[in-house]
Formats: sequence, C-alpha cells, structure tokens
Amino acid sequence: MSLILLIEQVLNGLQFGVMLFLMAAGLTLIFGVMGLINLAHGSLYMVGAFAAAAVAGWTGSFVLALVGALVAAAAAGALVELLVIRRLYDRDHLDQVLATFALILIFSEGTRYLFGSFPLFLDIPAALSGPVRLPGGIYYPLYRLVIIAAGLLVAAGLFALIAKTRIGVQIRAGEADREMIAALGVDISKLYTVVFALGAALAGLAGALVGAIQSVQVGMGEPVLILAFVVIVIGGIGSIKGALVGALLVGLTDTLGGVLLPPLFGIFMEASAATSVGSALSSMSIYILMAGVLLFKPSGLFGGT
Repeated sequence: MSLILLIEQVLNGLQFGVMLFLMAAGLTLIFGVMGLINLAHGSLYMVGAFAAAAVAGWTGSFVLALVGALVAAAAAGALVELLVIRRLYDRDHLDQVLATFALILIFSEGTRYLFGSFPLFLDIPAALSGPVRLPGGIYYPLYRLVIIAAGLLVAAGLFALIAKTRIGVQIRAGEADREMIAALGVDISKLYTVVFALGAALAGLAGALVGAIQSVQVGMGEPVLILAFVVIVIGGIGSIKGALVGALLVGLTDTLGGVLLPPLFGIFMEASAATSVGSALSSMSIYILMAGVLLFKPSGLFGGT
C-alpha cells in the first residue's frame, strides 16, 4: 500500500471517529449524569439529518440547515425528556430499554409519515466541495476535512463547557452525587432537561454533517448507535475525554482494518481467501478492540476519571 493511500485512510478514520464522538459525547453525558440507557439517541441523529435536508431544501443554505438540525434535535430531545424520559429515572434499566426502544419506532414511523420512505439528499455546499491539496501531494475532500475540524472544535467547546462553566460544574456534580446538588438548591429536573437537549443537539449535528456524504433515510441512526455504545464502553461511561479517545480509536480501527487486513493475510493466503478472512476480521475489529480494553480496564480507558 502506498503512503498516500494510507494517509487518506487515516483521515477517513479520523472523520469517522469525529462523527462517532458527536454521537457518543451526548450519550455518555446522558448515561453518566442520569444513569439512563437511551436507545433512542440514534433517532435524534436521524432527526438532525432530516431537519438539515428539509431546511436546505427550503432555503438553499447549508449553514441554516446545520442550525435547523441543532434546533430540531435539541427541541425533540427536550420534548422527549419532559414527556417520557422523566418518568423513567427511578425505573430499572429494562424499563428504560423498552421505553426508549418504543421511541425508536415512534420516531421512525413519524419521520416516514412526514418525509416518505425514499431517501433524501443533502448537497455539500459549493464552497466546501471538491478536493484540497495537502502537503506531500495528497488530495483529500475538503468537506471531510471540515467535518474533522468541526468535530474537534465541538470537542474543545464541550471540554470548556464541562470544566469552566457553572452548568458544567453542575453536570460534573450531578454525575458524582445528584442528591447532594439537589439538596444545595440546584433544579435537578431542569439540569436533566438541559443535559438531554445538549446530547440530542450533538447527535443532530452529527446527523446533519454526515447527511451530506450519505443518504438521509429512516433508520439511519441505529447502526451508528451501536458503534456509539462501543465507544463509550471503550472510553469509560461518563467521560468526555474517554468518548473522544474511544471514538478516534474505533474510527481508525474500523477504517484501517478494512484496508490493511486483506493485504496482510494475502502474504500467506491466496487472494480470494485473504480478502474473505480480512474483511470478516475487519468487521469484528472494533469489538475485538473493546474486548481487549475491557480485559485490562473493565471500567474503560477513562472510566471514573
């Protein structure tokens, strides 16, 4: 494999990992602060993608499409928290799983009713289309670089929010001892709504950004949700740093595994068998990574930090 192709695949892995971080960050916040298993998080990713496609179709503006995705996903998240999730905090995890699974079906059929069953397409804005030349003569799609940069900026902003602001202090305190901060006068119900809406907005942003490089369709959030759970298990539940590191590890492992494993097996196997075995192992690679991390650190890389 040429060095240029390897660098391109590393960038693809980073782009995939950044998208997973936007999903996993909200999911780990919700689970860390509320102790809630939210299977409907992927549906909020889908809401953001459909909202972006709809707003872009109405206005022709990609910036307004991103704003629409953030607002729609955050509003949907806040509404879900107020109407459904609030009744689940004191229930066991099985009740939470069943209720949020029902929300997946409601969101999917509601979206199908509003937009139909056919995929929508969100165009990359002209200013961000086409490749850009990187050092070393590498040409790489500008839009994918923008996704990487936007995700890292969001990560920096989220770290600052958690570490430097009053709401961040309340979120960290809520993770540690929610009864104590309620006793100190913090409106825990309002805090939960804010955290859930923030997590939903991050998922919606991920859906909008990815919607421009793949079709926007009903059910698009469920495969990503599975990977987001893998990310937070690897990184450590409740850790934003763990979500970022875990997402990048998963993105790079998944992307590079599909590129490197078939040629590696081709050294000592015939081409067809090497492709078959390499492809199978590459699809398992992130779960092997998760098992390896849990073997040595059962709480995840940054669990409890």
